[in-house]
Amino acid sequence: MLKSKIRTPEEIEKYMRELKDWLDEVRNAPAEEMTNFFTKRIDEYDNVHLTHWGEEYVHIADFFDDGLRSLLDIGCGTGLELESIYKRFPNVKVSGLDLSESMLNKLREKYSDRDIDIIRADYFEYPFEESKYDAAMSFETLHHFKYEKKQLIYSKLYQTIKNGGYYIECDYIACCNEEEALCLEGYEYRRKKNNISEDMFIHIDIPLTLEHQIELMKNAGFKTVDVLYQNCGTVIIRAEKGS
Repeated sequence: MLKSKIRTPEEIEKYMRELKDWLDEVRNAPAEEMTNFFTKRIDEYDNVHLTHWGEEYVHIADFFDDGLRSLLDIGCGTGLELESIYKRFPNVKVSGLDLSESMLNKLREKYSDRDIDIIRADYFEYPFEESKYDAAMSFETLHHFKYEKKQLIYSKLYQTIKNGGYYIECDYIACCNEEEALCLEGYEYRRKKNNISEDMFIHIDIPLTLEHQIELMKNAGFKTVDVLYQNCGTVIIRAEKGS
């Protein structure tokens, strides 16, 4: 099981200095459309993500209950998190959603022998069936979207999870309100500078604070929301739907 690491006040101060410097460096960089961003980096995607979240990928299945039979994985990419899931739950029925066809092709190659329903779709728009899954999961995907979009997907996830089920999220969380505000300001500036319409997804990080993330999940109807693990800016959260 993973062990948490919480930043000290001194580490947060250092982190914020470095973040501000980095945001200044990229302020006038082009903003890339989401699918194009990942398509261009498909050959290096797995290595980059395993370098950043290798331990979390290995242990993500530890946070699921015994007897998992059906799982929705939104923003599944190449399915790095599914290796852990299948190791613990070899017979689980998985539905994996992602926008990138190149990512999903790699997922198909990896898990050609598994009972997996692969769906190329926008998970904000895709019509999830009500009360279908024992659990749902997202792994490092939602930090690219604004408050309103997150509220929408949490509400959809709540509806598609069975009564008594739950949602597991591993994602990048802002350390404080200042980080959340700075990232959002930079996002809006780059979108405007590049004349990007609001309906186009772009690959820029805009994490929420843990407080705001939990607030959205509870607004969606989840009965209890617990932080299971935290490693600096990476957090694993479990949101439960009542019976």
